[in-house]
Amino acid sequence: MNNITGKAWVFGDDINTDLIYPQICYTLPEAEKPFHAMEANRPGWATLVEAGDIIIGGKNFGTGSSRPAADNLKKLGISCIIAESVNGLFLRNAVNTGIMAIEASGVHDAVDEGDTITVDLENCKITDMVNKRSVAFMGLPPFLMEIIENGGIINVLRAKGLLGKPL
Repeated sequence: MNNITGKAWVFGDDINTDLIYPQICYTLPEAEKPFHAMEANRPGWATLVEAGDIIIGGKNFGTGSSRPAADNLKKLGISCIIAESVNGLFLRNAVNTGIMAIEASGVHDAVDEGDTITVDLENCKITDMVNKRSVAFMGLPPFLMEIIENGGIINVLRAKGLLGKPL
């Protein structure tokens, strides 16, 4: 997988799945759901996101339930989520939907909102290209990278002949 480069959106600690995928999303058409992400704490944010943008979070990003919050962010165009710490359930849901989720100590202080950042996956380094600050991270294991690189677990299972064709 190549490096990931995008504009940074910075959020604080304890961003929960209710913020990322609010209750209203359960009754909306699929195409409308992503535009409600984070509306409770940042109204209008979802309309500003562009394909390839990156979320920078504080501690415990994605806490909460198993709502399809990561899928909502992927459909919005978010290419990567980087946080001080990522809730385990959210991390696996992100991987399973095909979106990179990374824990990187110090990232919240190193990246400024609106700056372009690059995630060097080979060297496990995140760099704010504007202020030139960098932080290291521990890469994901190969079996999780395979899922992300293939766009999610369903694609991997289908490619291995473990699932039938879609309806």
